[in-house]
Amino acid sequence: MADPLIIAGREFRSRLIVGTGKYASFQQTARALEASGAEIVTVAVRRVNLDRSKESLLDYIDPKKYFLLPNTAGCYTADEAVRAARLGREVGLSDWVKIEVIGDQATLYPDVQATLEATRTLVKEGFVVLPYTSDDVVFAKRLLDAGASAVMPLGAPIGSGLGIQNVANFRILREVITGVPLILDAGVGTASDATIALELGADAVLMNTGIAGAEDPVLMAEAMKHAVLAGRNAYLAGRMAKKLYATASSPLEGVVR
Repeated sequence: MADPLIIAGREFRSRLIVGTGKYASFQQTARALEASGAEIVTVAVRRVNLDRSKESLLDYIDPKKYFLLPNTAGCYTADEAVRAARLGREVGLSDWVKIEVIGDQATLYPDVQATLEATRTLVKEGFVVLPYTSDDVVFAKRLLDAGASAVMPLGAPIGSGLGIQNVANFRILREVITGVPLILDAGVGTASDATIALELGADAVLMNTGIAGAEDPVLMAEAMKHAVLAGRNAYLAGRMAKKLYATASSPLEGVVR
């Protein structure tokens, strides 16, 4: 716990947050979660059997081991997202929520105005709100003003696996967002994408398809665990300065001629 991730005053050891969709089976989901080392696990309120009337994903996630983060995936309006968040709290999942309000079906880009509206409403109702948003620094500031407990910009469209496409914007976001965690949400396709996000200063990364869509999801989950650790350590260590010309690894002073 020397370098914990802190969200809304709560400490977590892992900086990897994982989703639970798109796996071949609930059993595979459980194995991937274990291999990832993640503590925070997102669950889509609208896509999981909440009443346990039949086999449910929730049967395979130990709430004593994992912190469940309900999300509002599949919502296209602020009202839908607010209702989903309330439902998640009512059934005992959590008063934390990852807000997703989709504005475009083809790209799954967020409707930032609706996201802001939902965030304001839920913060007033006592929720800890983590909004999925664009990499627009102006809206990031508005989400902070609305009381968001983290800002979660996309690196690339959900499920695309393209990595961070706008590095300059992400660097600006890192400079602006200082009071709450900056969490990369969407776009990670492989371990190097996760490492780069942490090296750029992301406090954590959230991913689903990058693991679930791999040929071997369990092995990829383990790779992501190590990638996040490597990226965070590299960020804290501070990379060497880039130079145009070579610099000898061994000093030339004292060399026998």
